Amino acid sequence: MTRRALVSLSGEEQELVITSLPVILATDSMRVSCVGTAVVKLLEVRCDRQQTNEPIGEKVTQLTKDIQQIETQKRHLQAQIDALLLQSNFIAGLREKTEEPFSQSLARKNLSLSEILDFLNFLGSQYCEYAIAAGECKAQLSELEKELQTLRNALQKIQTPQPKENLNVIVGVEVQKAGEIELEIAYMIANATWHPHYDLRVNSANDQINLSYLAEITQSTGEDWLGIELTLSTAKPGHSTLPPQLKPWYIDAPMARMEEMAQRSMPYPPAMALPMPMFRTPAKPAKSEIAENNIHESVITPNPQQGSVVTLKIAGEGKIPSDGTPHKITISQQDYPCRFEYVAVPSLVSFAYLQVYVKNSINGVTLLPGTANIFRNHSFIGITKLENILPGEEFKLNLGIDKGLKIERDLVELQVDKKLISNQRRITYAYRLTITNLLSKVASLQLTEQLPVSRSEHIQVYLIENSPEIQQGKTGILNWLLTIAPQEQQEIYYQFTVEHPPELTVVGLDI
Repeated sequence: MTRRALVSLSGEEQELVITSLPVILATDSMRVSCVGTAVVKLLEVRCDRQQTNEPIGEKVTQLTKDIQQIETQKRHLQAQIDALLLQSNFIAGLREKTEEPFSQSLARKNLSLSEILDFLNFLGSQYCEYAIAAGECKAQLSELEKELQTLRNALQKIQTPQPKENLNVIVGVEVQKAGEIELEIAYMIANATWHPHYDLRVNSANDQINLSYLAEITQSTGEDWLGIELTLSTAKPGHSTLPPQLKPWYIDAPMARMEEMAQRSMPYPPAMALPMPMFRTPAKPAKSEIAENNIHESVITPNPQQGSVVTLKIAGEGKIPSDGTPHKITISQQDYPCRFEYVAVPSLVSFAYLQVYVKNSINGVTLLPGTANIFRNHSFIGITKLENILPGEEFKLNLGIDKGLKIERDLVELQVDKKLISNQRRITYAYRLTITNLLSKVASLQLTEQLPVSRSEHIQVYLIENSPEIQQGKTGILNWLLTIAPQEQQEIYYQFTVEHPPELTVVGLDI
């Protein structure tokens, strides 16, 4: 904290008193200086505690208003959770009611296997979407509950009548020439913290993302910060600036083990053993041996603090009340170009997920680790965490399901050969996937399928055909990288076989 004041001196002053400073300031860190037209000699600095009664009416009104706003947000979130739960229960009820009709239709061959799979994919994706949305709402509700509890504690604290202690700083002066000075006093104070926070707003129309760099500041120093200039830093002034020192790295052996080894090395029975020293002083090692020993003793290394100090200056005037609750202020706001990519796993979900890659400006500031709210075209997507992102570094954001890509997955072949080939049973599977780009721009898609992976030497899996042709990855993974033009449709086809002895039962081959 740094305070400045203009003081007019007549030449008769002996003490200057700075009143109503927080009592928790570190008096040892206090520094006083002055500049101006007056000639002044600073003699001493001392502190004096004072008790005052503070008016609380305005703070009670503000805290009550904040509590009411958060309670309103909680009610809205709870209504969303209840609606999502109702939709999830409807999907679950639909699944239960359709089990028997679908079984009968399948037995009568009124429905194909692909139609049943489409319906199951629909139920699964909808249930998954509702569950994810409900989870995000519950996480927000939990954060609001924490903030509400903090506000209630602050309200209860200021409503409890108690005298407030302040600190007066008394500066002894000797005025040698009258005039005007600017007096500056600086000190360290506890009970103030800050955390980075971000709002990320993705605009699909122009391939840009707006990043609002926010500081979430909490302080309970005993005084409100009004109209201040604020500088945020990651420096830790309380930490030691000296490097750590290594201590001797001793090794030893248990006494019982030493005695046992000594007894085994004797040529006569233990009862006749002669006295001998338990430890021998080793000969002085040669110079090369000393170097080798030092290498082994220096294995333990200190864990340095990662990263350098980041300092951020806040434009404008800050207003942070001393209420112990988080207050957000904007550090900077900037648009960044971004690159969109889609990811799809049709065997699990028949929708594509949108991911966006953003590159921090080479001349920008370091983005510190913190939470981020993600918005897409004015819709809230969810909350994520950003790691430490340096200027020029790229990072990825997940934007959830995007229905701009339509994906259909059909089992077009399932054949069990009646004749044995080389005394092996062969089962052939084939899938066709159709991807339609319903967007008005080119879409990059990474589509992933998988083959079964055998854990038995008697079961073999072979990829027979795939189009577009790709190489099979580890653990049976198949990855296609597609570029799909607007309103274009592309197909993927792959076929594989599973071979095993006819007397062997294959477990896990559920399609």
